Amino acid sequence: MAGLLDGVKVLDLTRVLAGPYCGMMLADMGAEVTKIELPGRGDDARRNFPLVNGESAYFMNLNRNKRGITLNLKSEKGKEIFRELVKQSDIVLENYRPGVMEKLGLGYEDLKKINPAIIYGAVSGFGHFGPYSKRAGYDIIGQAMSGLMSTTGWPDTPPTRTGTAISDVMGGISCCVGVLAAYVNRLKTGEGEKVDVSLVDSMVSALEIINIIYLCTGRVPSRIGNRYESIYPYDSFKAKDGYVIIACGNNKLFDLLVDVMKKPELLENPHFSDNNERVLHHDELKPIIEEWLQDKTIDETVDMLLAVGIPAGPINTIDRVVSDPHIADARQMFVELEHPVAGKMKVTGNQLKFTNKKVDISRPAPLLGQHNAEVLGEKLGYTPEQVAQLKEEGVL
Repeated sequence: MAGLLDGVKVLDLTRVLAGPYCGMMLADMGAEVTKIELPGRGDDARRNFPLVNGESAYFMNLNRNKRGITLNLKSEKGKEIFRELVKQSDIVLENYRPGVMEKLGLGYEDLKKINPAIIYGAVSGFGHFGPYSKRAGYDIIGQAMSGLMSTTGWPDTPPTRTGTAISDVMGGISCCVGVLAAYVNRLKTGEGEKVDVSLVDSMVSALEIINIIYLCTGRVPSRIGNRYESIYPYDSFKAKDGYVIIACGNNKLFDLLVDVMKKPELLENPHFSDNNERVLHHDELKPIIEEWLQDKTIDETVDMLLAVGIPAGPINTIDRVVSDPHIADARQMFVELEHPVAGKMKVTGNQLKFTNKKVDISRPAPLLGQHNAEVLGEKLGYTPEQVAQLKEEGVL
């Protein structure tokens, strides 16, 4: 079945995480994504743990559904081949430090001369303009400089990064949204576009209410653990065998919780009678809820609360996530692939679900240069002998 982006041609020059995540999303939705890597070395992520039969599972997860070629963009022949591919493409993705592609003569201003309709998606630490634009950017720097780390953790712990590379992921998603918006505009106007995405910008946007608290009140938000700044109880609570989330997003839900707990006197306490009061006096309410939970397991608590309509859930460890009947089975968030070296393995599924089209994850990540002959033959008419010669010359 053809995907939603069937026919969209993408050249993916990106490496490691943020850019490849964008290319992965486009590929999962049906775009023809050709990953271009440095001959002999490839994407740095090819060496990242964990390894399966010597192949990086980190790399394989982010580069499924793509074809892979190698190309030396420092050589004149390599640049010539790339420009010929750009003429036939819709989108170019890169996540080099700003200025690198321009020095190669392959920046947006250069490429739009040969393909005025090209969509150029660039992901970097700080974006392509501004006083920090030439700085190197990594996920942890995005988390730090956006303010995320200053608000992650507990009051008595140091600033903490999230468990995953969330600014890289947000940067990848932001780039995907940007290039698709630019592509829709191109369908209407014929105009190409450069999409400039910064990891720091992406995380600043994602902080939503954290920024607004300071902008509107002057209070600098700090680390508050798992509770939410605007609603309570909306937090993690200790049960008999672990932790459970209880999310009472309004007064009605708190009234239901009080009924389940059989503690009607809580509603008579002015500190708990309204959501804003509960936010101010969360430190009084949390121990009361945890005392009620001390002889209850996570699963029985969740079942009990869901039965009366209170949003609740376990804090799952990953082994629970990958065996969850809703997440893993019904929503297909873990998909099995057959890799030519790693063998059978599972990768993370795609979060986008469509009614009339299917997100298809069926092609394993390419080996380094695996599709050189296929892509150059199909797109540029190169013979196997010409491809072999280019490899000998160090172009491929």
